[in-house]
Amino acid sequence: MKRKMSALLAFTILFSGVAWSQVTFGIRSGVNFQSINGKDIGGNKLDNTLTVRFHLGTDIEVPLASDFYFQPGLLFRTKGTSDDEGKFNLGYIELPLHLLYKPQYGKGKLIIGLGPFIAYGVTGKIKPETSTDIDIKFKSNLTTEELLSEFEGEVFYLKGFDAGADIFFGYQFAFNLYLQIDAQLGILNMWPNYENDENDESVFRNTGFGLSAGYRF
Repeated sequence: MKRKMSALLAFTILFSGVAWSQVTFGIRSGVNFQSINGKDIGGNKLDNTLTVRFHLGTDIEVPLASDFYFQPGLLFRTKGTSDDEGKFNLGYIELPLHLLYKPQYGKGKLIIGLGPFIAYGVTGKIKPETSTDIDIKFKSNLTTEELLSEFEGEVFYLKGFDAGADIFFGYQFAFNLYLQIDAQLGILNMWPNYENDENDESVFRNTGFGLSAGYRF
């Protein structure tokens, strides 16, 4: 029994060593085309337009099986939107948890990926066309005083946590440079909760797509 356990332990250590020896580290950056979709307080569809933002960060690829990988990462991603009254500027620390399929194609590899992400807001500002900038603060539940300060235009609140799904396609060249196109759909409503909000139909969700370039080491 002890011999079997020792052999199993040795195999596990050897397999782990081989798997981790194949782990690669990557860096990437790119541009996003972002918007905030949803409804206003009365249930009317938001009339927002796309705005250009950016992202940058790192990731690792852990092999799972032939051509399949697990890819966690850490990014700083700016989001937001524009309308007739100004611009929303948001910045998030984002943790993507992706599954990849990377079959050989020519001298490089195709990249097909999907998976969830979680994020937390760290910066935010509204830049109105005709007045001074308004700070965005991240908070899930508002007091009556905080709600009044928002109505008076002193500050704007959104929930800090965001989450959703990514899907992307790309190509990794033989020299380890890669390019990809990605789309992102936020699933959480970023509008905060407050007392007596039964008649508030507000829904704010981050959505966007983008282009990335990166390199694997």
